[in-house]
Amino acid sequence: MFTPETWFTIVCSMMIHAVIFGVGAILVLSIPALAGHAKILLPLVVVAAFAVAPFSALAVAPRMRLRSWGRRDWKRGAVISG
Repeated sequence: MFTPETWFTIVCSMMIHAVIFGVGAILVLSIPALAGHAKILLPLVVVAAFAVAPFSALAVAPRMRLRSWGRRDWKRGAVISG
């Protein structure tokens, strides 16, 4: 089947897709100039989020594994987790 890393990447990709879509939908619907074109822009937001999410997940998912953090990394933190 799939390795745990692949599952983390898939699940992380779905979560990132939801966040990107939510931010894009809020921007499109809350800006009056864009709200008039929402019929075209909302599907574009879905496609853009679907295209960007897997690449973002490839950067985030490996950091979800405890073994990828060394003692020094835990003390220092990371760009992703703060």
